[in-house]
Amino acid sequence: MEEVYRFLKELRAHNDREWFHANKEWYLKVKACHEAFIDEIIGVLAKVDGEVEGLTAKDCVFRIYRDIRFSLDKSPYKTHIGAFIAKGGRMAPQGGYYVHVEPGHSLLAGGIWCPPPALLKALRMDIYGNIEEFSEIMRDKEFSKYYRLDGEKLKKVPAPFPSDFPEAEWLKYKYYTVEGDVDDAFFCGDGAAERVARRLALIVPFNRFLNYTVDESWHGAE
Repeated sequence: MEEVYRFLKELRAHNDREWFHANKEWYLKVKACHEAFIDEIIGVLAKVDGEVEGLTAKDCVFRIYRDIRFSLDKSPYKTHIGAFIAKGGRMAPQGGYYVHVEPGHSLLAGGIWCPPPALLKALRMDIYGNIEEFSEIMRDKEFSKYYRLDGEKLKKVPAPFPSDFPEAEWLKYKYYTVEGDVDDAFFCGDGAAERVARRLALIVPFNRFLNYTVDESWHGAE
């Protein structure tokens, strides 16, 4: 993975099509290295979360090409590589595991990002109705050591929940994701993929809670 970081640093400094095309062979080698890394992570992670068994890196890795149609930033390439490991692949509605490789800003994350309104309402209802279980997951010593609930929040507790609910802050989130920063070195060296998979495995109970809602209470809703 050291070579992946070297490439991304150079891409950050030369984010244009001419440089990228001149270094296309290097990019393809880096892409293969990263995909092998993700495949290894999936293999280890599948031992604790069978939902991801059978996935490959090609199902999970996002394209490096940016969609610049509606952006003021016309840089053609992302300067990071992201992979979302979830049943159904990178665009699945289920909670999953996110691996973000970016020099100086690498991180691990999980959960459901930007759920549609019907799913968001269902998630809040299940958190409200099963607050003891959710609280136990969120306050688990090992989990909370590495991850924090992240994302935009409403200013007020949304209807129909009571504003004096003891854990009302958890109902204000617009999406349910957790993340934790890691040093770039965490993704490098011997045993890196297994190390990453073990850290991601801490998110399994969080995802299972969310995916119960996706699978049983919302799946197929508009």
